Amino acid sequence: MSENQKYTIFMEPNFGFLKLIDTQKLIDDCTEKWFNQTLCEVNDCIIRLGVFNEGEFHWHKHDHEDEFFLVIKGELFIEFHEESLLLKQHQAITIPKGTLHRTFVKQPTAVIMVEGKSVIPTGDK
Repeated sequence: MSENQKYTIFMEPNFGFLKLIDTQKLIDDCTEKWFNQTLCEVNDCIIRLGVFNEGEFHWHKHDHEDEFFLVIKGELFIEFHEESLLLKQHQAITIPKGTLHRTFVKQPTAVIMVEGKSVIPTGDK
């Protein structure tokens, strides 16, 4: 199985302008191990919901886009080349473009991500 097949990733925005987005329902309904849904577009950015019930994401980087992570449930571990960080509920971080990183969870976790529309969630090759 390739790295990308471990994840369920939906790139197209699921909600348009003036549409209610019930993130709690999306979280509650998720049965995937590692789920990523683009919720909507805001100017030149996309807002994504990640529901990570177990496991890890592979090491990767984004050469041209920064990433913002906000934990809304659980805890998100982020590893960098020489350090690691634990984000708890209601904590956030911005990862600058070009930074090699890997995320993983030890409990069900939900994250809001803000990224440029051109981002490839699995990283640049």
